Amino acid sequence: MLLRRILTYIRDTQKKEEIFVNNNSRYIAVDVETSGLSVQRGGRVIEIGAVVLQGGVIVAEFGSQIDTGASISYGAFLVHGISEGMLSGQAAPEHVWSSFLKFAGDAPLVAHNAPFDSGFIRHELVLLGCELPNQWHCTVRLARQKLPQLPNHKLDTVYRYLFGGLPKSVQRHRALDDARLAARIWARLTENY
Repeated sequence: MLLRRILTYIRDTQKKEEIFVNNNSRYIAVDVETSGLSVQRGGRVIEIGAVVLQGGVIVAEFGSQIDTGASISYGAFLVHGISEGMLSGQAAPEHVWSSFLKFAGDAPLVAHNAPFDSGFIRHELVLLGCELPNQWHCTVRLARQKLPQLPNHKLDTVYRYLFGGLPKSVQRHRALDDARLAARIWARLTENY
């Protein structure tokens, strides 16, 4: 029992050490909107937003809707409001993902609920015979560690706690706006908070 506690403490300590970063580094905050709620059920990325965070400041942005030809589930539509008609004639997956890979380079990636976004992005890249070896960081995990007092760690909740409210121009559950919010959360939580 004591050995299990010691090993758990060591593992938890190692996890916490991973979150201390150099804020002058370059990070890419990413968000995706999808046609369904899981890759296993045929969900595809239909919108991607990404921002370059350098020294705690957003210095570049990338965003695109993607015409995958996939049907959008009603549940996903209720989340983001993107319809199949909105995607008709938008960029093809191979064009968007090629551009995204150039935009991201080898920078570490940041997402709010990174397992969701990274799973969908990796799936899309596998379909094209590509891969994304970049390291991922999760702002949900970081917020749980640094802000355990919050009632939940949803993007809205964490952002409002840190900044007092959402910017008026933000359109929630749209990829580029959510990437911007995640970037600001990452920058704030990796300061000496």
